[in-house]
Amino acid sequence: MPTLVQDAMSSLVLTIGPAHTLRQAAQLMSARRVGAAVVLDTDHSGVGILTERDILNAVGAGLDPEQETAQSHTTTEVVFASPRWTLHEAARAMAHGGFRHLIVLNDHEPVGVVSVRDIVRCWSGIPDQHDRRDAAAV
Repeated sequence: MPTLVQDAMSSLVLTIGPAHTLRQAAQLMSARRVGAAVVLDTDHSGVGILTERDILNAVGAGLDPEQETAQSHTTTEVVFASPRWTLHEAARAMAHGGFRHLIVLNDHEPVGVVSVRDIVRCWSGIPDQHDRRDAAAV
């Protein structure tokens, strides 16, 4: 049976609000050793994602991470994965969309994030040295 997203995803879902600064987001992502944060904006766009690449692009463009907010750099047109997707389905969605993280939804709630690294780890048979599955979610 193919490996499923639920078997590879990190169930640590770092959630932040749209008003978090990029510096705050980077600090939280670094502390939890994750490459993406789920941005919950119940007033406007719903669920979005802010990735390390988004922060890097903003800083590289000369923007001030103390002043820039997550809302200004969040991807809101997100492709979501189901926990029951195969890793092949997740990899195809990532390759087609040109991104490295998928938010995993179950009953419209974020339950995990699966990354290219998670997929490669599962396919290579190498255990996760930094298992984040049991860490407390924010």
